[in-house]
Amino acid sequence: MQTTTINIDEIKLNSQYLRTETDVETLKNSIESIGLINPLTINKENELLAGARRYTALKELGITDIPVHVVDRKSLEQELISIDENLVRKPLDKLEFEKCLNRGREIYEELNPTATKIEVDKIATTTEEKKLEKAQEEQDMDSFAAVTAQKTGLSKSVIKGAIKRDALASEHVKKARRLGHLNASQTNEIIKLDKETQEKILPMIADKTVKEAKQIITAAKRGGIEEANQEIETMIPLPKEYAHLRNLSKRLNKNLTRILLEELTYEGKEADSIMKEMRKLQENLNHFFKMGTTGSMTSTESIDEDDHSESTPVVLEEGAQEFTPEYTL
Repeated sequence: MQTTTINIDEIKLNSQYLRTETDVETLKNSIESIGLINPLTINKENELLAGARRYTALKELGITDIPVHVVDRKSLEQELISIDENLVRKPLDKLEFEKCLNRGREIYEELNPTATKIEVDKIATTTEEKKLEKAQEEQDMDSFAAVTAQKTGLSKSVIKGAIKRDALASEHVKKARRLGHLNASQTNEIIKLDKETQEKILPMIADKTVKEAKQIITAAKRGGIEEANQEIETMIPLPKEYAHLRNLSKRLNKNLTRILLEELTYEGKEADSIMKEMRKLQENLNHFFKMGTTGSMTSTESIDEDDHSESTPVVLEEGAQEFTPEYTL
């Protein structure tokens, strides 16, 4: 790799992975204060491979002569450089993140044929399969997931899950996610079906909880669309209000348990308002338990913990950049 100086106007922006339309004010301030620490990366044709935000900041500052690293690599290696830059430098939306990971996997595995391959088409469903997959992940040191985990701080399972969502989801499923009609947890279920069946099942699960979606998809795998429809007809839907109530109750009980165990006390100016809200909660709970309409919902075993929960936000490091991938990046 050669380091040299080039006029910024000679740099070409041809890579599809470059992100030049981002806020660079903080970066501009940094460059003005201490200069450019990391040169841009280009190829021999002066095409920018990495450093789009730095390029934008330098351009806006009017700096013309800039330091660059010039790499002489094959086209796939150049593409992987751009993908890698994206994954560790800039927050991507969920679908961009998954697409970059999956394409990065394809390139990495082609360039490293002896590395452990990620079995994209294989989804662990049984307890035994999940245990085996976990054991294999612990031994895996050279797959794309393992290498990317070291760079980003994400777990190998999170990376593999994101790759599979991109590789296995149909275009309509991806569009539904982009529009917010489907979350990652629901997507993890629907990709267990082939893409043609996904198209047919999608309208049936878009407004369903993760537990309900899983039941419908299991029925579809067992007996096709007809059995999936039959499964829907037998369902007693969980109202979102009850799902939210369950989740809030879990957090409240956890916090109360800690207060009671540690015998925490508070006598500050908020004490009266806290006690007022707690008395109101107690009164509402008394009315709730007297209701005769909750039926079997008083059983905690009848509600799946993930019924309405989205996947946990993921943090990737660029210093301290965030990705909210669902990836569960």
